[in-house]
Amino acid sequence: MKPIKTFALATFLLVTTIAIAQNKKDKKIMKDAQKAKTTLLETSPSLERFFDNSAGYVIFPNVGKGGFIIGGASGNGVVYENGDAVGMADLKKLNIGLQAGGQAIIEVIFFETDVDLQRFKTEKFQFAAETSAVALKSGIAFNAKYKDGVAVFALPKAGLMADASVGGQKFSYKAF
Repeated sequence: MKPIKTFALATFLLVTTIAIAQNKKDKKIMKDAQKAKTTLLETSPSLERFFDNSAGYVIFPNVGKGGFIIGGASGNGVVYENGDAVGMADLKKLNIGLQAGGQAIIEVIFFETDVDLQRFKTEKFQFAAETSAVALKSGIAFNAKYKDGVAVFALPKAGLMADASVGGQKFSYKAF
């Protein structure tokens, strides 16, 4: 009887520790996402209309990308629906082509309609190679438009990367 209780207690402690660690990680990503939103709006105030009028958006505050011929990117983000955080997202990218270096960026994806947002939340959402982000500079988002219900913006944070590659981004979603 004692080994069963010990095993049950060990299992409970392991699950609790993992849950607490995940919550701390998610809270840090959420805090970083709020800072990233502020940075995005300071860099390009015209993004405010996307934040105000979209059905939802996902902010990836720290996307790391790099490569030499074969490259990749990865990041975690927060999904918002009607301005409220509703879950976490994961971004993965693999590409092949002329590229060298490494870079950290903020990426935000806006969804034009509820249908577009639900598609992101319920499927293994991915962008084709021809989908590209608008690189933010002061005022550049003013004339940006949705394409197939999605608008993507990227703001370089650090590093330098020369990139003329082909690849796609794949996402996953986990509700709170």
